[in-house]
Amino acid sequence: MKTLIQSPLDPSFVQNPYALYDRVLADDPIRFWQDYGMMAAFDANTVHALLRDRRLGRAVPDAQKTETPTHLAAFEAVERYSMLDMEPPTHTRLRGLVLRAFTSRRIKALSPDINAICDTLLDAFPTTPFDLIPAYCTALPVRIIARLLGVPEAMSDDLLKWSNTMVAMYQAGRDRTTEEAANTAAREFAAFLSDYIEKRRTDPTDDLITHLIAAEEDGEKLTRDEMIGTCILLLNAGHEATVHTMGNAVKALLENDTPPRALRPDNIAATVEEVLRFDPPLHMFTRYAYQDIEVGGHVLEKGQQVALMLGSAGRDPARVTDPHRFDPFRPPAAHAAFGGGLHFCVGAPLARLELQIGLQRLFDYAPAMKLVTPPVYANTYHFHGLRALQVAL
Repeated sequence: MKTLIQSPLDPSFVQNPYALYDRVLADDPIRFWQDYGMMAAFDANTVHALLRDRRLGRAVPDAQKTETPTHLAAFEAVERYSMLDMEPPTHTRLRGLVLRAFTSRRIKALSPDINAICDTLLDAFPTTPFDLIPAYCTALPVRIIARLLGVPEAMSDDLLKWSNTMVAMYQAGRDRTTEEAANTAAREFAAFLSDYIEKRRTDPTDDLITHLIAAEEDGEKLTRDEMIGTCILLLNAGHEATVHTMGNAVKALLENDTPPRALRPDNIAATVEEVLRFDPPLHMFTRYAYQDIEVGGHVLEKGQQVALMLGSAGRDPARVTDPHRFDPFRPPAAHAAFGGGLHFCVGAPLARLELQIGLQRLFDYAPAMKLVTPPVYANTYHFHGLRALQVAL
């Protein structure tokens, strides 16, 4: 197996990881990525296959579990109950209970709330050039999550702070300062949710936390710790990805002089899917091998990790014609932006709805919007989102 040496902190790579992906895809798409110390699969066929392969999973194998450092105790207490790192039967039970509360009907019912939040944010836009990331791309999904959970929108800044601090644990270059900050955020977020859950037990309303409390299947209910872990996962995973996708979408639409018909009701869904393929918010997702597995002619040994390169898979010319061309009118091309298999993103329907409504409302309000300066991606790989997006209306 060939070795790949590429720092995920290298500025040129952060700004354009697709150049590296092209070079790898043109040769052997299975590499040992030295900087991460694991095998990495870059081609679409392998990525999609491994996402669905039950011989792989997210849970750390028992033989590799280590004692949690004291300074990460609160963070680990939350992560322990995250569906993202569970496997059946625990994952099956928890996901089933969550889906009983997080129904398609409930998600669709959020449309008026999404439009109302868009109204508020659009009305607050300045007349001079400004950064669209905090003003719209970040503010929209965090306020939607607040309404979904049923917490006051005045808590949005706290939710955002906790989310950003915890998610930094999954970015390249994490250090002790990152870990201690994430531990503090996890402790504060869990304490807030614990109090809020108890409040909803005696004062139920039509929000997700109330419905999580009520969810039951075969006599099984979510524990308090499971509800806390689920709510934090929905915020951290859903909010982070939607912020990045919204920003990446606006960038792609403006840089490619996309015609307005791409945002019409009969095409907006295809436009969102093209953004998710073309410039997804998450470029890498890892799995552990639970037995020896053959991957593209190479052996992935039991207990080893493999990186599934979601960003590369979306630009694989073996799957997509002219993959570097942003084309919202192309027939929908399969992408892996929401993962796949057992761990397919439970919040994908909500993310799609937010993106569709949010983009339509933004460009209806500002059809002549222009970029003021070239957008720059934040140094947060393996997440892929803009540090700023300066626009003029």
